[in-house]
Amino acid sequence: LHRADSRAAAVTLVAKADARHIERALRVDVDEACAMVRDTVSFLVSHGRRVFVDAEHFFDGYAHDPDTALRVLDAAGEAGADVVVLCDTNGGQLPLGLADTVGEVARRTGLRLGIHCQDDTACAVANTVAAVQAGATHVQCTANGYGERAGNADLFAVTGNLVAKLGMEVLPPGGAAELTRISHALAELANITPDTHQAYVGSSAFAHKAGLHASAIKVDPLLYNHIDPALVGNDMRVLVTEMAGRASLELKGREFGVELAERPEALSNALTKVKALEAQGWSFEAADASLELLLRAETDDVGEPPFTLESYRVVLDHRGEGEVVSEATVKVHVGGERVIATAEGNGPVHALDAALRQALRRHLSWLDEVELSDYKVRILAGRSGTDATTRVLVESSDGEREWTTVGVHPNIVEASWLALCDALVHKARRVE
Repeated sequence: LHRADSRAAAVTLVAKADARHIERALRVDVDEACAMVRDTVSFLVSHGRRVFVDAEHFFDGYAHDPDTALRVLDAAGEAGADVVVLCDTNGGQLPLGLADTVGEVARRTGLRLGIHCQDDTACAVANTVAAVQAGATHVQCTANGYGERAGNADLFAVTGNLVAKLGMEVLPPGGAAELTRISHALAELANITPDTHQAYVGSSAFAHKAGLHASAIKVDPLLYNHIDPALVGNDMRVLVTEMAGRASLELKGREFGVELAERPEALSNALTKVKALEAQGWSFEAADASLELLLRAETDDVGEPPFTLESYRVVLDHRGEGEVVSEATVKVHVGGERVIATAEGNGPVHALDAALRQALRRHLSWLDEVELSDYKVRILAGRSGTDATTRVLVESSDGEREWTTVGVHPNIVEASWLALCDALVHKARRVE
């Protein structure tokens, strides 16, 4: 009894296109395999469905026995399939060879072709774009390249290339500018940290840190960007590291709204300080908020701090049976008042953060908006290999924006305190 109860307007079928798979996996001959393809496609087309046929293992099958691979495609096409999709199921193809095959198949069959590439050779995106240039008009990708083994062709990189490099109108007007936002939103749904180095949509895709680059960018941003980042909803970032030059800091200051071009002395002082701190293990490349505070301090634009520290103390209490509780006490001056607060936490940093918040909550109306969304620790080996320095990166969020601050010190608690304080000072400046 044949049924077509699905209300889907389009149906995708998978058909073996490699003689070895037909004979060994399906255990039928080629004639029977083609008959199954023909009958199934015909049935669905007769019920008003649009049919796509994924020719599984096509490229390996075509290399082994091209006549059999083409017979499978012809069976699908003759039965009314709208598109036959050439699948690099094992992901072993390289762009030039794949493009030659796609072009040859297009000429020999006259069918509308699609392409499906796995990333086992790290060429899925390149293979997909090469297939389009060779005649494919349908591409199968996954968001951010998620998939089995090494993954699939990344939808956002493929789309970026088709739009920005080949000028193809594959998206509605304004759609390309949504690529970065959608990529990050899907990563969040998948609970996978976005790849900062992902082409087009990664946070580092248009990031520059060498002084030579920054000097050219200052003249014309496109000199070191292959496209305008805004085209795909991204933006350019100037990263400040030990390689920073005056142009890097000047551009970064402009990004923060701190004008350094007319303040050469402040710019020189900031550059000297950044290089000295980077040499000690500080990293401003990933901590824009701390860098902004440093630059504002050099231009006397940091404003009054929301609080000042008198002292803090953290102790550990081992209560038996593996229960360890940290207790922190902070003494701060805020709003003309000296405040002492104590809090417990599941670690010294948690306890310190809780005590600081308890001390400030009554004076800073926005404090509850700020959450510590990420906390990263890296141990930096000292010259002898034993006098380790700790670098802490704290990522904070207020529900609308995120910012990162850094603290460095031989003591992890002090490094954390420096980063936590910068996070709140940075937020206070935005509230003013």
